[in-house]
Amino acid sequence: MRLSKLAPAASLALAVLLTTNLAIGADKEAAWKPLMDGKTLTGWHPVGDGQWTVEDGAFVGRADKAKLYGLLVSDDVFSNCKVRFKFKCHSGDSGFYIRTIIKEPEKANGLQVQVGRTKSGVGGIYESYGRGWVSKPSDELEKSYTKDDEWNEMVIDADGGSVVVHVNGIKSAELKDDPGRPEGHFALQMHSGCVMHVLFKDIEILDKNPAK
Repeated sequence: MRLSKLAPAASLALAVLLTTNLAIGADKEAAWKPLMDGKTLTGWHPVGDGQWTVEDGAFVGRADKAKLYGLLVSDDVFSNCKVRFKFKCHSGDSGFYIRTIIKEPEKANGLQVQVGRTKSGVGGIYESYGRGWVSKPSDELEKSYTKDDEWNEMVIDADGGSVVVHVNGIKSAELKDDPGRPEGHFALQMHSGCVMHVLFKDIEILDKNPAK
């Protein structure tokens, strides 16, 4: 008798719990905001050489041994945040800058997470015009997660002096108590002197502490 009376109550409690968890999950997912509309360069501006276009929902960078770096820089400035995106690099040497400032004519100063092909240090962190490599994956680790000529997903979590990078679900680099700049722009890079063909899509941000 007791079991039959408790069963409906237990079912109701379980239903409420599942509904609550789904709502929380939806809220967390909704907190991610797109930083590109898939049709235009709105929210970003080009700096330097090369050409940035939008094709099939992706930012596409092309350059032929250009003299200057080609950058696509976010209009907004960000601080503590998590950013995720997909990338594909057919040729050349690219990167995704966080908390960067641009000095004329096209020098992106700050931390760059490497985007490229196997053996370029994909997923490692490099400080341009500063310390150089500050966290570089081993060749073996890089090979385990990098997919040349396919879409790769990168997630960069920057919170104060902590910066953690994952590529295709595997941690590729980490900084702790890093003294680097606390806020700045995002920037996509095309390296100078290379034949470049790189693509970025589905760029989204989870802003923990919007910069003012």
